[in-house]
Amino acid sequence: MRLNLSSQIVLNKIPEEFYKPKTAIERSEITRLEKLPTDIFPKVDEAVKSIVDVIEDEIRLKQRVGNYCVLGLGTGNSLTPVFNELIRRHKENNLSFNNVVVFNAYEYFPLSPTSQHSAINQLRDRFLNFVDIEPQNVFSPDGTISQEDVQQHCRRFEQRIKTFGGIDVMLLGIGRIGNIATNEPGSGLTSTSRIILIDPTSREEMTMSFGTNEPVPPCSITMGISTILSSRKIFLTAWGEEKADIIRKTVEGTITDAIPASFLQTHNDAHVVIDLAAASRLTRIVHPWLVKSCNWTDKLVRSALVWLCQLTGKPILKLTNKDYNENGLSELLALYGSAYNANIKIFNDLQHTITGWPGGKPDADDTYRPERATPFPKRVLVFSPHPDDDVISMGGTIQRLVSQGHEVHIAYETSGNIAVGDEEVTRFMHFINGFNQLFGNSEDKVIIKKYEEIKAFLASKKEGDMDTQDILTIKGLIRRGEARTASTFSHIPLDRVHFLDLPFYESGKIEKLPMGEKDVRIVQKLIAEIQPHQIYVAGDLADPHGTHRKCTDAVLAAIDEEKNAGAEWLKDCRIWMYRGAWAEWEIENIEMCVPMSPEELRTKRNAILKHQSQMESAPFLGNDERLFWQRAEDRNRGTADLYDHLGLACYEAMEAFVEYKLL
Repeated sequence: MRLNLSSQIVLNKIPEEFYKPKTAIERSEITRLEKLPTDIFPKVDEAVKSIVDVIEDEIRLKQRVGNYCVLGLGTGNSLTPVFNELIRRHKENNLSFNNVVVFNAYEYFPLSPTSQHSAINQLRDRFLNFVDIEPQNVFSPDGTISQEDVQQHCRRFEQRIKTFGGIDVMLLGIGRIGNIATNEPGSGLTSTSRIILIDPTSREEMTMSFGTNEPVPPCSITMGISTILSSRKIFLTAWGEEKADIIRKTVEGTITDAIPASFLQTHNDAHVVIDLAAASRLTRIVHPWLVKSCNWTDKLVRSALVWLCQLTGKPILKLTNKDYNENGLSELLALYGSAYNANIKIFNDLQHTITGWPGGKPDADDTYRPERATPFPKRVLVFSPHPDDDVISMGGTIQRLVSQGHEVHIAYETSGNIAVGDEEVTRFMHFINGFNQLFGNSEDKVIIKKYEEIKAFLASKKEGDMDTQDILTIKGLIRRGEARTASTFSHIPLDRVHFLDLPFYESGKIEKLPMGEKDVRIVQKLIAEIQPHQIYVAGDLADPHGTHRKCTDAVLAAIDEEKNAGAEWLKDCRIWMYRGAWAEWEIENIEMCVPMSPEELRTKRNAILKHQSQMESAPFLGNDERLFWQRAEDRNRGTADLYDHLGLACYEAMEAFVEYKLL
């Protein structure tokens, strides 16, 4: 069973020559804008193997000569696959770590002596406890010491690194603001180990790493930039689209203390190791014509012309031969004969992505339409990772599908229970208790007992405490009720509303359980029953909490299982990926775009507002201060503005989709 198919979603199929050049000359050509050696792999597993091969060789080399191998290790989520591969080689390949010394890159501060959520404990849980590293060979900053002792403690930590001859291999992840270890923006090139205030964005990422609702301490004791740069070899890893922007700034940008990771450009043996998704903003991937002659596919031509329009501020049909020549696109003039020929080709391609019939228009010529006319009506299955992603991301399209007579099903994949505030529970419990008093004469002992239990728990609950199972159940019921109300508002019968409650989500914590076969079978059972002609699935994999990716992997794995089982219905099914809550599709990748009138956009907003627990008091709104309905409207209007500026039709708002092709 393939459980990570989302990692293989490549929107513009990238020729191998741009991420795996055959010769040093080819590599120097395509990487000439990159200031750090950067290795790109199509799969995380391949990238991890390349790193672990080097670490294993270093460990075995030091074992042969009787020396310690000194590793500096971060604890971010991006390093977990590396740790897993090291553990596998220890168990299966007899790779011993008895000569390995580990220096933990940072520790939270202040910590109570009883705290379980320290960085060193995370490192133990993910790696150290599973290999034969001697406990006395593991060193970490101490987050429990007094503030007065921190400076002296940091000096001892630095001296300990020098005592072992320095760090041989430093293994780091990168934060969304370019921090390495916890060297936040503003950290200097000469900084050594020290106490530092954690940036709010880093705190949010660390909350994910904590895996619980316990608050992250305000500070950290971290290795400094100069400490890290004194390592003989450095690996910086990143996976997924959410890291693509910061990777581009780190690899191609200037050295600046605003992006501490950019200081790695000064190191003579630092390597960035990433997957294709994390590389998606690098010039050689997104604008390859700027570094090399290209094999011009239709999508690449579209990407180039959209880029040229944005660069020149012109709509497509006003681009001239001069615009092409002055901006490195003379190859297209040779290919098409003139700017006009290329312009009209791409203008028509983009025009054909726009449709008011997302399920296909019956009795119409569908040659140039995104969706086929038949069969009509279609069975449509929309997968929603949380109980509001459907209306946030494609509420307008759902309205169209329903009004045009299609059989629309909504599958809510998770309960969404951890994203409900305690005040919502209190409000509903007050209602239930009041209802019991008014209509039950206060005789229902179960209600009275549960009311008192929950009231007492919430009164004594401290920040970071996990909810009881009863409270999680109530929070799940609240979200179910909101989802039903929103579905009814969208005229979807409740017998077509499905709550899957995938098990991986039910950890009660921010960090979820691994998504596995049990989750996939639940999804597979539903799609086999409905046998849809259209499936809509979340392509918004930048969701910082990771739920979208796991849900999408579950759906894609279920479809893959059906395909392997020879399901006939799949031959007449198309799979569309939506975005909206956290990002939007780039216009060059859009394959279907559904316009909305001002009235339709208002109706979409009202459907989102039915999810009342996710308004101002929602716990996980992220860095974006806008509420979800505001984000959705801004992104939908932004997509419409892009089409308008390119010289196409001007709409109030648009929802965009990309087709997923079965692997």
